[in-house]
Amino acid sequence: MARYRQNLSQLSGETFLSDGGMETTLIFQEGVELPHFASFVLMASPEGRQQLKDYYIPYLEVAHQHRTGFILDTPTWRANPDWGALLGYGPEGLRTINRDSVRLLLELRNEFESGVTPCVISGAIGPRGDGYKAGDMDAGEAETYHGAQIESFAQTEADMVSAYTLTNYKEAIGIARAAQTHGMPCAISFTVETDGRLVTGLALGEAIDRVDDATGGAPAYYLINCAHPTHFMQALEKGESWLDRVRGAKANASTKSHAELDESETLDAGDPLDLGRRYKALTQSFSTMRVLGGCCGTDHRHIAAICEACL
Repeated sequence: MARYRQNLSQLSGETFLSDGGMETTLIFQEGVELPHFASFVLMASPEGRQQLKDYYIPYLEVAHQHRTGFILDTPTWRANPDWGALLGYGPEGLRTINRDSVRLLLELRNEFESGVTPCVISGAIGPRGDGYKAGDMDAGEAETYHGAQIESFAQTEADMVSAYTLTNYKEAIGIARAAQTHGMPCAISFTVETDGRLVTGLALGEAIDRVDDATGGAPAYYLINCAHPTHFMQALEKGESWLDRVRGAKANASTKSHAELDESETLDAGDPLDLGRRYKALTQSFSTMRVLGGCCGTDHRHIAAICEACL
């Protein structure tokens, strides 16, 4: 078993920022072609790696300005076997991408980290399938499937792994177990529909409880991502014990449903100031919400507005 990383800085109670919608920013604002919504393909060239660095830097500057921590997620949301195969990457190619992505973020951390802006490097994991649809893997299959990517991160200086846009609690169980096996703290981030429930109809709190029950509370914490605050605030009831496990959110800029976003050919960037106000209400109501980032349609302007509203 790999050495277990201890003492994640973002569990201290201080505010940590993270980035916004990497893929939507690169595609719609920067004009970058990302086949199958896979940003990891940029790691294949010096020009692509520079594009990724240029994407992260404005967020790190916001964190430095506001004296907050920052979580650097690798651009590897799609770097798993199924999506990799569609893009011509086999197991060894994916291992190289995952490891090189951490090295890229280490360069940024060495440049931007300070006593007031600690930086955590997280290996980003996405669902096997579509982040808007229900997956059908059982926990054992998911543990094996995602274990290869987690193992590649465990062999680097990454501090943790984070699984985003999960819609199936069984897949989350498998990821959490694989992270345990490889000695990596993990964060599990579910996405919900406009009714505040997973696409399967399962309540968010029930999904979190099921993962914790099956893994002995293995995830370091949970997040909510790829949904607008108006979609998930209704699922957060004060006094519910599972809410203590939710440490943050990476919300969409748009109030549109996933089905509407899937069909959209233009970017809905919403209103950064309104999103900031909604995050302020979120953090005032739930004191554990200290990891603040964005998802589809958000960029560094939204993160700056969130930071200014909440701090």
